[in-house]
Amino acid sequence: MTLEIWFVAAFLLSVNLLAFLAQGLDKRLAKSGGRRISEKTLLSLGLPLAAPGMWFGMRTFHHKTSKPGFLALAVLVTAVNALILWGLYELWSREWLDFHG
Repeated sequence: MTLEIWFVAAFLLSVNLLAFLAQGLDKRLAKSGGRRISEKTLLSLGLPLAAPGMWFGMRTFHHKTSKPGFLALAVLVTAVNALILWGLYELWSREWLDFHG
């Protein structure tokens, strides 16, 4: 399978930006008393290789950083991201996956 590098980069940028912005939006909703984004959704947004965006949003907006349960699940999401990256590396190293620029 061959993937275009621009497509992969655009995908990663998009999902990380979405995970980042969701943290900011939920923080704003928390302050204003609006309907919140569920923790399940916030964590799920980090799954498609978007843990960096999720963590950057948490740190930038100081959101969910004092909730031990959420932090533990965020670490789990990060571990899943690492497993996905490892799997992609294995596919690439066996030439089952290729990137073209």
